[in-house]
Amino acid sequence: MRGLNTFGLASRADAFVTLEDEAQLPALSALAAAYPACFVLGGGSNLVLGETVDGLVARVALRGIRLVEARPDAWIVEAAAGERWHDFVAHCVEQGWDGLENLALIPGTVGAAPVQNIGAYGVELADRFDSLTAWDLREARAVRFSAADCRFAYRDSVFKREPGRWLITRVRFALPRPWRAVLEYPDLQRWPALQQGPADARAIFQAVCDIRRAKLPDPAVVGNAGSFFKNPLVDAATRERLQARFPGLVSYPQPDGRYKLAAGWLIDQCGWKGRGLGPAAVHDRQALVLVNRGGARAADILALAAAIQDDVMARYGVRLEPEPIVVR
Repeated sequence: MRGLNTFGLASRADAFVTLEDEAQLPALSALAAAYPACFVLGGGSNLVLGETVDGLVARVALRGIRLVEARPDAWIVEAAAGERWHDFVAHCVEQGWDGLENLALIPGTVGAAPVQNIGAYGVELADRFDSLTAWDLREARAVRFSAADCRFAYRDSVFKREPGRWLITRVRFALPRPWRAVLEYPDLQRWPALQQGPADARAIFQAVCDIRRAKLPDPAVVGNAGSFFKNPLVDAATRERLQARFPGLVSYPQPDGRYKLAAGWLIDQCGWKGRGLGPAAVHDRQALVLVNRGGARAADILALAAAIQDDVMARYGVRLEPEPIVVR
């Protein structure tokens, strides 16, 4: 599965199937019952794959995009789980179904997006979510999920907490009418093309693509899984204590009174940007991104991540939590 994960890690599964039609789902449940585990694979962009993966791997390749309803308050748009996320966002912007432009150029598939509750530049998937349909691999039945059913949290959902049970087949989005630009994120506020007047969704889409390309390595060129660590959340007292010791601390207030610390800043301050251990390294332009310098395996990536976590904990007393799912 080296070519099916953006880290480019060598990996083999006990068994592998590709799902191209929802009619295959009952047979997939029957097949999965014969293995100790079933892992659902999308675009392979948020994974650390072990050299061997025990059980069955099911790659989702369902395709299709359609406008379900044009309500006065929202466009309801449905996409099949195997659609490439960035292509889906681009299609929506081209059609005038605005609201996902801040999430442009995130790697992966539509079906994987709710699992991680992806987010970027001031917007999370949960902000634009309507509902989804998932196949219960254990009970061999389709189940509809509302936003409440998904139990979305920061880079988290019920699907992430119950691996191997759910295979998302279709996701519906509620894209707001009237549309409002979301430009609160500092990078967008500083971007020259967005300072020349009222920005439309196309301008924001292009700005997000340009910013991400400037900051993040292309997985097709350098193996990586995007941001490797979550931005840690701390209470106000902890943030005040850290601010007193480290005046340059980068943090963002949250609606619940807590603060989100910039994990990239913490890693950079510990001297990890551009450094590595063997074939795994920290990207030289973005400290949140770990890269495969060539020939890395899961153990190399995880050893580097552990060393970074230890250094950040020793200096700041904050434990960084990885974003990618480790599959072995």
